[in-house]
Amino acid sequence: NAGSEVDDVIRDLKKIPGFHAYAILNNDGIIIKYDAMTYKEAVHHAHLVLSLCSKASRYIRDLLDPPDNEVESIRLRTHEYEMIIAQHSNFTVIATQNPSNKVEASKAATTGGEAAKEGETAKPP
Repeated sequence: NAGSEVDDVIRDLKKIPGFHAYAILNNDGIIIKYDAMTYKEAVHHAHLVLSLCSKASRYIRDLLDPPDNEVESIRLRTHEYEMIIAQHSNFTVIATQNPSNKVEASKAATTGGEAAKEGETAKPP
């Protein structure tokens, strides 16, 4: 069943450290499923992401020769979050997560800042 496969993937995504939110939409921008964001935010992301994916695919097709000219996913990073966008068939998945440096900082805070106790500073990967 396709619905249970989607639920399994979402459950696995939520187990990833730093995972924050997701939205699943069709290629018309209709939100099918979302979590940890408001509907308004999901629609806003959907509008911007579909436009970005369309432009990125067009430019990559012009720049590269087949079979290397298909965009499978896009990864964006800002100071607030990291967004991973993947299109498959008629659907797009948008997942946001905390940037790795924020995840490391929160881990250090929950473990009592062990690196700081040893006189070391945490370094991003």
